[in-house]
Amino acid sequence: MKIYVDLIILLNFFLDFLLLLSTSLILKRNARLLRILLGAVVGGISILSLFINLSSLSLFIIKILISIFMVLVSFGFKNFKYFFSNLVYLYLTSIILGGFLYFINDELSYKNNGLIFFHNGFSINWIIIIVSSPIIIFLYVKNQRNKKEQLSKYYEVNITFLNGITKRLTGFLDTGNNLFDPYQKRPIILINKDVLKGYNPRCILVPCVTVNDKSLLKCFKIKKIVINGKIIKDECLVGISDNNFEMDGVDLLLHKKIIKGD
Repeated sequence: MKIYVDLIILLNFFLDFLLLLSTSLILKRNARLLRILLGAVVGGISILSLFINLSSLSLFIIKILISIFMVLVSFGFKNFKYFFSNLVYLYLTSIILGGFLYFINDELSYKNNGLIFFHNGFSINWIIIIVSSPIIIFLYVKNQRNKKEQLSKYYEVNITFLNGITKRLTGFLDTGNNLFDPYQKRPIILINKDVLKGYNPRCILVPCVTVNDKSLLKCFKIKKIVINGKIIKDECLVGISDNNFEMDGVDLLLHKKIIKGD
């Protein structure tokens, strides 16, 4: 039997690209296309490990490590929750795509050819599918219902600082953020301090009231802010948060005034 390694690598690259792109779209990661392509290249070349004489356990571990590397290359690492969500959704989309391909093979193929396999009688594969499918579907639908509302509040944000540097960030519309500059009534968005590494803005102290206390918040001006491709004309301040946000992958908390414009 002839094995065309180049075709196998190309096919695996294409499937990995679809999986990574689907993960990015579902989770609204706003990952750059080049990074997704590089992640797919890692997955495509990794198919060569199947031609190495390895035990099943070793091959399984290698597949897990390759998946982790693909996720890191495509989406980077912000925190463990962010990384774990990317990895889980990569596997979920793999299951959906794999199940679809299995169905096509099973329904349209009429003989055993290459990677297409048939079984005489009642296969153990059917038992696994019958038991696991309802569980997977239930968990997927339940998670999607919770994610749908939350992800609708995620925005792609491009902030240009006064020094001319532009950063592409992920913002979250926090309806509880009602911070305003008491001097000029400018809305305040909060940014994770880790994003500002290497940049020391000139800050002003703005009095703010939280649920439990009153404090002074370090704020600074920006040159321009673009949210989901729309330039925000209203002037706003950016406040520096010393605490990491609980939402995975979020770099800043947006103010409802600059989103709704009211």
